[in-house]
Amino acid sequence: MLCVKIFSCLTLVLGFATSAPAYEVDEVTDGGTITGKIVLKGNVPPPRAFPIVNYPFGDFCRRISDGTGRVLLKEFIVNQSGGLADAVVFVQNVKKGKPFKYTKNEFITTSCMFHPYDVPESELFEARSEGVIHIHPLVIVMRNYQDVSVRNLDPIVHNGQVYQPEKGNIVLNFPIPPSSQKNGGVLQVEKGRKIVQLICGMHEYMQSWGWIVDNPYYAKTRRDGGFTIENLPPGTYKVVAWHPHLTPVEKEITVTAKGISSLDFEFNGDDVVRPLYESQAQFRLGTGYHNPYYKPENVVGCEGPYCVHDEHTHMDAHPE
Repeated sequence: MLCVKIFSCLTLVLGFATSAPAYEVDEVTDGGTITGKIVLKGNVPPPRAFPIVNYPFGDFCRRISDGTGRVLLKEFIVNQSGGLADAVVFVQNVKKGKPFKYTKNEFITTSCMFHPYDVPESELFEARSEGVIHIHPLVIVMRNYQDVSVRNLDPIVHNGQVYQPEKGNIVLNFPIPPSSQKNGGVLQVEKGRKIVQLICGMHEYMQSWGWIVDNPYYAKTRRDGGFTIENLPPGTYKVVAWHPHLTPVEKEITVTAKGISSLDFEFNGDDVVRPLYESQAQFRLGTGYHNPYYKPENVVGCEGPYCVHDEHTHMDAHPE
């Protein structure tokens, strides 16, 4: 079972009352708009590197490798002005207002990656000199007590594990065989908890994050970091901004009738601290970490079931 971080720091900004009433749909005739931008200061965290040799079905999944035996998972999409894409902005404790737009907790798998069901493939990958970088939207907005489903378009088996990382526990575990049918289960996380993570139990680089909403006043930032939340009843609200691996930021804003209120957020990439096992320059785990005769610094590449070394073949790695 994979390990995930425990986000204990989230309880201050996510402490919804467990007895809060359900959201009520009501006509909004004088709603206002919140618009703004989220920027990332400091260094942009580099893509995470996962050696394919550590995971099954490498011959198929190598199609998204960087050419040196790794899958690069790009989690921070930042433009030249610092605009941070794929962050969630959410207005807290809105009791009534506009109806929910249709929100599905639905994914597909293709090329050994989870993708939100409604994102075109042209937006999923980016070819660069260092190889193919996966840039699918990392975050989707989800609703609690609804189905989470995955449709597997790959010809190999995957496994869905949904975690509630704020508590460090798993809430769903289901097989994902190659099929046109959907597989999954009902999402049920504790009241007041807002974050879930979907990981493949067979391929750790298959990761997506979900932010759970209980009202329709939310937005995901665009590629330039911008966002807009419309038709919000006049009043004073606390608004939270979040991105995976960063502590949420909360601000207060007053929305006026038919007015436009500006609200910007700032994160710092230097605040992202990876676990020790992810801090290695080349591989999260030395490709032959389980064998004392292997020396990871001599590994040239690992696209198949064995590693190729600069001086020895894999047969030489097991001396009598």
